[in-house]
Amino acid sequence: MNLFKEEEIRKFVAVNEKTIEIVEEGFTALANGKVTLPPIMRIDIPENNGEIDVKTAYIKGLDTFAIKISSGFFNNSSLGLPSLSGMMILFNTTTGKTESILLDNGYLTDVRTAAGGAVSAKYLAKDNIQHVGVIGTGTQARYQIEALSKVREFDTIHIFGRNEEAAKKYAVEMEAKLGKKVIIAKSPEQVVKESEIVVTTTPSTAPLIQAEWLHPGLHITAIGSDAEHKQELDEKIFSQVDMIVCDVKSQVFRLGELHHAKKQNIIQDDSTIIELGEITAGFKKGRENDGQITVCDLTGTGVQDTVIARFAYEQLHTKIKEFQL
Repeated sequence: MNLFKEEEIRKFVAVNEKTIEIVEEGFTALANGKVTLPPIMRIDIPENNGEIDVKTAYIKGLDTFAIKISSGFFNNSSLGLPSLSGMMILFNTTTGKTESILLDNGYLTDVRTAAGGAVSAKYLAKDNIQHVGVIGTGTQARYQIEALSKVREFDTIHIFGRNEEAAKKYAVEMEAKLGKKVIIAKSPEQVVKESEIVVTTTPSTAPLIQAEWLHPGLHITAIGSDAEHKQELDEKIFSQVDMIVCDVKSQVFRLGELHHAKKQNIIQDDSTIIELGEITAGFKKGRENDGQITVCDLTGTGVQDTVIARFAYEQLHTKIKEFQL
C-alpha cells in the first residue's frame, strides 16, 4: 500500500483541463447508470462550527474506488488554519485491498469541486463574457475562478467578502495568478448585477443572493450549501430562472439550495430539474441562448472523489515506477 502526502499530491494534480475533463467524465458515468452512489454521511460538530463528511462512489468496471473523509471547520481562519482537511482512501474493487491512502488535507476535494464548477459553466454560461463574480474569499473562491478560466475567457473578477482584508488579499493574489483585473465589491448585490457568471463559495446559513438581482444572461453556480442548514440563494430565485441544474437530485433536495425551494413549495415537480451528467452525456441540452438565466446547485458527489483519487494515484504511482527504473 502506498501512502502519499499533500506535498507530493500537489506536484502532480492541479486545477487544469485534465482534471476538469475527468470530473466531467464522472458526471457522464453517473447519468449513464454506471455509478453506485451511496448517500452522504455527515457528522456535525456545531460547538466548533465544524462538520465531517464521508462520500464514496463505485464506477462499474473500474479496478479501484475511493472513500473520502472530509472535514470543514469554518472557525479555523481565526486560528490561522485552512477550513478544509481530510483524506481519500483508494480500494481495489476485486479484493477490497487498500491500494493507497491520499493524505491530501482536502486538496483533492478542492480540485474536484472547482472542476465541477467549471463543467457547470462550460455548459450553462454564455460563450462570450467579460465579467465574472465570486462571493467568498477562501480557497474555493480562488480555485473556482481558476477553473472557470480554463473554460471561459473573461476580463474582470468582482469579489465580495465580509472580511475586507481577506478580500484585498484575494484581489492581489488573483490579479497576480490570472492576470485579470479584480474589483472588490461593496455588496453581493453589486457582484451579481455586474457579473455574467457568479459563483458562491461560502458556508452561509442565510441567503446572500436575492431574486430581484437576477438579469438576463446570468449564470450562477452555488457550491456552498452542502448541509440542511446552509443557504446562499434566496429560494424565490428558482421560480424566476429558465434552467435549473444540479449534480444529484437526491442530494440537492436533502442538502442543497434546492431543498429550501422544495420546502417552500417553489419547486414542486422534480422533473423540471436537470442533473449535470444528463447534459454532459448529451441526454439534455445546456444553455440555448444568451438571454437565459441559469442556476447550478452543486453539493459535491462521491463520483468526483473517486475519479480525482484514481487520477492522483495514477500520476503518483507512475512517477514512483519511473523513479524505481
